[in-house]
Amino acid sequence: MSAEPEDVDCRSFKDWVLKKETELRLEVDNDDTLDIKLISGSAEVFGTELAVGKVYTICSRLKIALFTWYGCTLRVIGSPSVHYQSGETPMIMYLNAHSAIDQLRTKYEANGRIGPKVLVVGPSDVGKSTLCRTLLNYAVRMGRHPCFLDVDIGQGSICIPGSMAILPVVRPCDLETGEFSKKACLVYHYGHSSPGPNLKLYKTIVSELASMFKERCQANSQTKTGGCVINSCGWVDGGGYKALLHVANAFEVDVVLVMDHERLYNDLQRELPSSTHIVPLPKSGGVVVRSREFRKMSRHQATREYFYGKKSHRLFPFSFEVSFSDVQLFKIGAPAVPESALPIGMEQEDGSTQLIPVEASRSLVHSIFSLSMATTLEEDLTVTASAGFLCITAVDEEAKTLTVLSPAQGPLPRKFLLQSDITFLDLE
Repeated sequence: MSAEPEDVDCRSFKDWVLKKETELRLEVDNDDTLDIKLISGSAEVFGTELAVGKVYTICSRLKIALFTWYGCTLRVIGSPSVHYQSGETPMIMYLNAHSAIDQLRTKYEANGRIGPKVLVVGPSDVGKSTLCRTLLNYAVRMGRHPCFLDVDIGQGSICIPGSMAILPVVRPCDLETGEFSKKACLVYHYGHSSPGPNLKLYKTIVSELASMFKERCQANSQTKTGGCVINSCGWVDGGGYKALLHVANAFEVDVVLVMDHERLYNDLQRELPSSTHIVPLPKSGGVVVRSREFRKMSRHQATREYFYGKKSHRLFPFSFEVSFSDVQLFKIGAPAVPESALPIGMEQEDGSTQLIPVEASRSLVHSIFSLSMATTLEEDLTVTASAGFLCITAVDEEAKTLTVLSPAQGPLPRKFLLQSDITFLDLE
């Protein structure tokens, strides 16, 4: 360890010298933060370049890999829970995938086609979100403007868990927050953390996202050339596999990148058109398997950050009262009636996309609701974008008011609220 420089605080630090095509893997699992500074050379985090001499603050519960193509010296200030160098990295293969996709962009642009639509698939904990982030970062560094589509409702790479979204990407991901700029983001309410509880609704929203992407391509030539990158769920068997096929068909994907799953690769080769490029890719050795409890905690953290932001980028939400008479509460999807309870000869009705009124009561405390952009019930609330999300923190049945936590100040600009299975206990 070298002598402490003048511009560093009293925390311990270490300088790392990386050889070309190697990476430094860091994990921050507690409430600490890390400061990272590129002393010399060049380095990137999932495709986002570091500026020499700038200090970057990495928040808790993050896992990052600082990769260098030509070699560099990095200073890490703080105490990561895990820290090691590795020369075993798939970054060269990921860069080759990016190069092939960008060649397709050039080819499709010359033919007047929409840029390549890339679907990233694979089981949980193989680095799908990280690969999407890397491909998008490389694309914008080449001057492209692709769209990022997130249909992984369990993790919420773009917005709150339980939602799906389309996001135009025009600049690299922010290294400190791990997020792209949310301008012009379009978000849709699904309300569950897996496609399983309402597969028909999931497919309906995916089809709407595909339609909206095509509309954006028609309206913007740069979006059309850039194409899109689609992040999918980690459920790849049974209903999850059917959901993947629907995503591929709805978007008419040109490229499918299959992460670390040989059987899925072969199944998709058999199911999808021969014109679709299906490419197997390995996962990084730095990927960590997450427990069910960790996933639950991650969803809670993602929901919390929607309202309060990250440590390095704090947000200050508003709490205000809403009268029962100013809103209408719904849940999408009617529970199935047992066949034994049906009259003889009557078939089960599909209520997957049915609007079910929800009574305002204390049972709603801690529930997450989306605020639909719809202005009338004549609009289809299942495929109407959301204006945002709020959490009900209290219900006064005598005064007939809800107290809500919201990123924006009241009053609410719309009246239709859709309930999610996602809950949030506000301990701030």
